[in-house]
Amino acid sequence: MRRSLLAFLLGLSASAAVVAQTAQTAPVAANPTPPPAPARGPALEPALAAAQQAITTCLAKEQKIAVSVVDSAGVLKVLLASDGAHARGVASSTSKAVTALTFKAPTSQLGERAKSDKEFADKIAAGSANGANYNVRAGGILVKVGDEVIGAIGVGGARGSEIDEQCAVAGLAAVQARLK
Repeated sequence: MRRSLLAFLLGLSASAAVVAQTAQTAPVAANPTPPPAPARGPALEPALAAAQQAITTCLAKEQKIAVSVVDSAGVLKVLLASDGAHARGVASSTSKAVTALTFKAPTSQLGERAKSDKEFADKIAAGSANGANYNVRAGGILVKVGDEVIGAIGVGGARGSEIDEQCAVAGLAAVQARLK
C-alpha cells in the first residue's frame, strides 16, 4: 500500500513539473484579442426588481406567471416564476422577451402585424420552425433608456396574454427611473 501511494505521489509530482514547464514555455500571443464589451442591459438589481413587481402585479390579479428579463444581446439576466407557475409560462416569458428584443417592438404589436402582414407572419413561423421560438402573443415589452433598447421583459402564464403585458408594463414602470 505504501509503495503504491509513493508511486502515485511521484507520478503526480512529475506531472505537475511537466505542466509547470509547459506553462512557462508556452507562446504568448503578441496581440491577444480583447474580450467583447458587455451587452447593454438593465443592471441585475433593477432587472430583479422589475421581475418581482411583475409577479406581484399578476398575483394581485390571481395569475401565476413567470418573468424573464434579457439584456440587449438577448442574454437572460433574470428568470422568476411565481409559486404554481406552469412550465409553459416559463418558456413563454423567455420567448416573448427575446421576440420583442429581436423585432424591437412589443409582442402585442408584433401579433397584430402578423395578422395583416403575411411576409412578417412567414418570418415568425420560419424562425420558430428553425429553433428561434418566437412568440407574438402579448407580454413581451422593450426596456429602453431614451430611444436606446437595452433589453426586454417577457411575462407568460396568465389567463389572457393582455394580462401578461399589463404585468410586464408594471414591472418596467417600477424601475424605469433607475435605468441608465
